[in-house]
Amino acid sequence: MTPLPVTVIGGYLGAGKTTLVNHLLRHPEGRRLAVLVNEFGDLPIDADLIERRDEDIIAIAGGCVCCSYGSDLIEALERILTLDPRPDHLLIEASGVALPAGIAGSLTLLIGYRLDAVLVLADAETVRVRAADRYLADTIARQLADADLVLLNKADLVSAGDLAETETWLAEAAPRTQTVTATNAALPASLVLGIATERLRTGGHHPHHDSAGYDTSSFAVTAPVDAEMLARALADPALGLLRAKGFVPVADGGLRTIQTVAQRWSVSTAPAGIASAGIAGSGRLVAIALPGRLDRLAIQRIIQNS
Repeated sequence: MTPLPVTVIGGYLGAGKTTLVNHLLRHPEGRRLAVLVNEFGDLPIDADLIERRDEDIIAIAGGCVCCSYGSDLIEALERILTLDPRPDHLLIEASGVALPAGIAGSLTLLIGYRLDAVLVLADAETVRVRAADRYLADTIARQLADADLVLLNKADLVSAGDLAETETWLAEAAPRTQTVTATNAALPASLVLGIATERLRTGGHHPHHDSAGYDTSSFAVTAPVDAEMLARALADPALGLLRAKGFVPVADGGLRTIQTVAQRWSVSTAPAGIASAGIAGSGRLVAIALPGRLDRLAIQRIIQNS
C-alpha cells in the first residue's frame, strides 16, 4: 500500500493555522483530507463544512474527516489508516507551542506514512515581536528551523516596507527554507498537498496550472535520468523552486517518484498504478515557484543533464 503523505502544520498561537486548515478543507482540489488536531476545540472547523459529529471524529463535506488525538498521536495515526474510504492526505495541526519536527518524527514509528512537508505559519504583523519575547523566542526559532516552507500570513495587514523587512528577517532566521506570503492563509493546495502527482496519474498533459498566484509548469521527461541527481538539483535554493514533484524514467526501465519541498528532496519507487495509467517509459515533473521565479529553461537543462 502506498504510504499516506502527511503535512505537519506548525506555528505560534494566532499565526493562522486554523484559517489555513479550513481553507484547505474548502479547496482540497479533489483530495479526501484527514486532519488530526490535539483537541477539537483547538481547531474549530467552520460549521458549514461539518456533516456529522461522532464521538471523536468530525465528518466534513467532500469526504474529509477531522480526528482528535489528545495525548496519543500514535493511536490516532493508526486509526487513520483504518478509515474507509482511505484519505488521500493527512494534515497534522500542531499546538502553538509544539515543535513540528517532534510530530514529524512520530511518523517514523509507523509503517504507512511518509512526511510530505513541514509548513510553519508566521504572522507578518507579530512574528518579529514574538521572536524577541524571552518566553517565546526559543520556540519560534525552533519552529522556523523545522520548516520546509514558511507561510508569512496576514501580509495585507502591514505596509509593503514592513513586509519586505520581515521577509529579510525570515531569510536570516530560517535560511534553509523558502518563505511565501499570503492573506487569510489562502495557500493553494497544489503547493501544500502535492496535487501534481494526482494530475500526473491521469496521464493527461498539463503544461500550465493556475495556482492562485504561483507559477506552475509541467515538464516532460522522456529519457532515463539519474533520479537522485535530478532531485538534488531541483532542490538547490539557487533555482528558487517552492516545490517539484513527479515521476521520471530511470536506466532500469522503471519509474521513480521525485519530490522536493524547498531544500528537502526524496526519491522513491513509483507506485505500481502509475504504469497502468499510461505513462510507463516516460515521465513528467511539475514545478511550482513564486511569480516570476520559475526558470523553465534552467529546469529543462537540469533534466537534460541529469
